[in-house]
Amino acid sequence: MSLFRRASSSLATLAFRAVRSPASLRNGAVSAERLILRTQQLSRGSVFSFSRFSTESAVAKTTADENLVSVLESEIECAVNEEAPDENVMEDVPEGFPFEIIDTPGERTLLLQRKFEDETIQVEVDSCATYDDDEEEEEQAEANDDEDEESSVKLRIPMVVSVAKGDGVCLEFGVSAYADEIVIDSLCIKQPQGSENELAYEGPDFDDLDENLQKAFHRFLEIRGIKPSFTGFLADYVANKDSREYLQWLKDVKSFVEK
Repeated sequence: MSLFRRASSSLATLAFRAVRSPASLRNGAVSAERLILRTQQLSRGSVFSFSRFSTESAVAKTTADENLVSVLESEIECAVNEEAPDENVMEDVPEGFPFEIIDTPGERTLLLQRKFEDETIQVEVDSCATYDDDEEEEEQAEANDDEDEESSVKLRIPMVVSVAKGDGVCLEFGVSAYADEIVIDSLCIKQPQGSENELAYEGPDFDDLDENLQKAFHRFLEIRGIKPSFTGFLADYVANKDSREYLQWLKDVKSFVEK
């Protein structure tokens, strides 16, 4: 039994000495140094890769921005030369035009305003005029080869006409202005601000009204200054405004990109 204890003790002593031997310590130190060196190499490689990626991204951004600025400058020059706003458009105001024109830079709509007896009339004119196909004229053009193709296209200016009285209640018309007619698209009664009811009855579709009633509403607008004879002037004015707004928009975008 004592022999077995002495053998076990000797084995434990040898194992301890082997672990604590200089050779083992040296091997452990070498492994640690290699691990640290490898870690440093990986770290330097990651930093280098990230730095190179950042540099390439910065170069790509600069190139893209410079290209965009160049294209914007070309477009600005083109807009100035080919679509230059007419500074004398106000000199072409037709005789009898009853509205004050409120043109706020940066806004899409043009505001017309006037007093008519005890009423305040405001007209919001959308500067983005559109062109509508006239089906009847298109059919005539197809029947007649000599018919001018442009006759099948009509300039349309969307407008919202508000006629208000002292208590704040107003009639609001959705209108399409053409060179030869005023078309009422919608009609509703608007309550003063703060008293609107989303579920309020807004009346029937205008086209569903009795024909005599439709004619009476057209006359109602006509005597307040909503006439097709003013459409040509408004078309020129909103086209001029659209050119001015587009040119300023290009300059604003260019200024932002160059910051």
